[in-house]
Amino acid sequence: MDPPRRILVSLAAPEAFASVSRTILARMGYAIVTPEEFEPLAKASGWTRPDMLIVDERQLAEVPDYGDPAPPIVVLSGRRGVTDADPRVVGAVRRPAGLHDLYRLAQQVLEDTPRATPRVATDLPAVCLRDGRKWKGALLSISENGGLLRSDEPLDLGSSLELQFHLPERGTIAVSAEVGYQLLPHLGVVFNGTSPDVRTSISNYINASLGEKEG
Repeated sequence: MDPPRRILVSLAAPEAFASVSRTILARMGYAIVTPEEFEPLAKASGWTRPDMLIVDERQLAEVPDYGDPAPPIVVLSGRRGVTDADPRVVGAVRRPAGLHDLYRLAQQVLEDTPRATPRVATDLPAVCLRDGRKWKGALLSISENGGLLRSDEPLDLGSSLELQFHLPERGTIAVSAEVGYQLLPHLGVVFNGTSPDVRTSISNYINASLGEKEG
């Protein structure tokens, strides 16, 4: 296996991760190690600090001091997620942490050009619908698979909702979504069961936006 591109220190029990999440992330260049494993690894590789910490919400008081600036922390939490009271915390994933949610969040926090499907920053007004309620929000970034949502109402991790938003020259798009993670103070949503027409409309919007930026 190639040396890791990123080292993530975990303060969480193995059962706080979904099956194979850590193994597959390691293959993708994100090694998840314990604080004890990090010390010899750091000495051998010259790493001075972890790239990110993954911490069970019940163990935040046990986070080692890795100097200033402190590495960003992703919290493994229950459905309620976390608040932004702790400045070290950049986001949260619901336990047991799944591969895709951890990967998306690590990409957003650590990479200048997040991979997976192309994504563009935007500010698309959105209507959120859940359990007969309706409120305003906005998509701050979008890909074919999901986006970053600013919501006027709090939502638990794992919550399902309907989103409606308007794409310029493409009309109103309606999708089913699930809250996969927090990227404080916003929410990462994953689109579910989108039709080919919807994916094509989103893809065309993204390609047009990228083309404008490159032009």
